[in-house]
Amino acid sequence: MTDPVTPAASTLVGISFPDLFRAQEFLSASTRLASKGSLKLLDAVLVVKDAEGKTHVHETVDLNPGQTAMSGAVWASLFGLILGGPVGWVAGAAIGAGAGAITAKVVDLGLSDEWVEWFRLAVKPDTATIALLAEEIDRNALVAEVERFSGADLVYSNLDEATLERVKSALSGAPADQPAD
Repeated sequence: MTDPVTPAASTLVGISFPDLFRAQEFLSASTRLASKGSLKLLDAVLVVKDAEGKTHVHETVDLNPGQTAMSGAVWASLFGLILGGPVGWVAGAAIGAGAGAITAKVVDLGLSDEWVEWFRLAVKPDTATIALLAEEIDRNALVAEVERFSGADLVYSNLDEATLERVKSALSGAPADQPAD
């Protein structure tokens, strides 16, 4: 299975947990790191695979077709009402809804659909996996946070080699040494 391409400036980390609660706890910890400025979180995707291999995916930033269609319909209908009266309002609503729905299907703001599919196939049954797409990462803060989740499995990462080894050590329960500056 080949890896899809990740945007050059972005870092992708996927960590798998034996249960949904630990995965959600890690997602909360990642959000806390973002709120403290230790990383810029672009997207987070939760992939849950049950014992039979059926997966459920929850993305945080992709556009929802229904919501985007409704928003497009409202704005375009208002614009149509101003320009064309009641007929413009109806035409604007129809055009705006269609454009909004198409936009939601075409625009992928966070983790690409190819990566989501990669994680769906790569994760083991009976696990919950968090895939984080981030920038501007304070690597020491990330490793310190990951240490709290020993026993989890690293599924994928494009971190630099030194940080990757520190994350692997932290997940294995071994102390993660800080790099010499």
